[in-house]
Amino acid sequence: MTTLRLINADELAKNNTAKSCWVSYKGKVYDVSSFLDDHPGGDDLVLRYAGKDIEAPMEDPNEHSHSDSAYELLDEFLIGRLPRPASAEEQSAVAAEAEGGAGFTGKDDNIQITEDFHPDETVQTDDFKKHAFLDLTKPLIPQMMFATFSKEFYLAQVHSPRHLKEPARLFGQWYLEMFTRTPWYVVPAFWGPIAAALFFRSAVQFVDPTGAGAQPMFELSKDHSHLVSSPFTFASATLSPEAIQRAALTKTLPLWGIGIVVWTMLEYLLHRFLFHVDDMLPDKPVFLLLHFLLHGIHHYLPMDRLRLVMPPLLFAVLQAPFTTLGHKVFPAAIANGVISGAFTMYIGYDCMHYALHHSRLPAYLRKMKKYHLEHHYKNYELGFGVTSVFWDFIFGTLL
Repeated sequence: MTTLRLINADELAKNNTAKSCWVSYKGKVYDVSSFLDDHPGGDDLVLRYAGKDIEAPMEDPNEHSHSDSAYELLDEFLIGRLPRPASAEEQSAVAAEAEGGAGFTGKDDNIQITEDFHPDETVQTDDFKKHAFLDLTKPLIPQMMFATFSKEFYLAQVHSPRHLKEPARLFGQWYLEMFTRTPWYVVPAFWGPIAAALFFRSAVQFVDPTGAGAQPMFELSKDHSHLVSSPFTFASATLSPEAIQRAALTKTLPLWGIGIVVWTMLEYLLHRFLFHVDDMLPDKPVFLLLHFLLHGIHHYLPMDRLRLVMPPLLFAVLQAPFTTLGHKVFPAAIANGVISGAFTMYIGYDCMHYALHHSRLPAYLRKMKKYHLEHHYKNYELGFGVTSVFWDFIFGTLL
């Protein structure tokens, strides 16, 4: 049996014209646009209920009588189904919307986010019964891979935060699950040495742009010296430590500062135009899955402590086009200096992002925590800055 696509009531209501005429009957959705001209009672009778439920008029003999063949014909236009409405018992079992429960839609101008805000835990079994989205008791990725819901339904659900005591399972198998979980301290441990190495390398390159005074990391015989890759070089004794120190302070350090500013803009642009590419997202399962993996899961489970910072592999992919462009546009010494600052600020960004969700913070960070949680709970289409509100102010997306 074919699994029907899930269509929410808002999407149904939008398709209310002669060009796109959808109706629902007994929980199923039908696109009857091509049938309008052939309807015995005239198209105006159908268009009266476009975007609405037709169960009452279909079964009302005073409105218009329908034969068994009419109901069989309706099946030819079946395109999906509506989510099953929740019973009163199920609604009471799910966390209250005002506390950030599953019924929340990700947009609520009236919600009050305090600096010590912490939502209630979602009742996992009842959440799936109510919303027919993802079963939180099972691995999430297989469900996303074979999902049939529409983009509109997906976006409404993924921006309705859920909260679990323990990190959700994505794959189920431990050997795959371990690659989906990243403790916050992995970010400085992995990228900190890289940022420091790029800073040092920039200073060396300012003193010795050609690399003539550099030697390989490992001494090899002359016959094999050509096998040494040029990035793996250190300053040799022929380069003055004083000259390197002077270059680091007068040239690389200002570039490092520029890199910090550059990251704050990249942070904003990536968050707004890549992570929240919602409107331009194709309505295809593979793109919904990519969106879920890239950022959707963070809005769906914003307090999952092992999925708040980027896995090193993901950031390695995201940074590649920008660092490559930097090296094509600028000399290596300048590019490495700016990149070292950007990487340093990225470390600060990701650690701060974790802290905004999970830590007791000083005054400024408490304000940013409130601001960032409003992005999650008040309006996910505003407030893209994490380390500051500067670019939100510049681009008019201030919360």
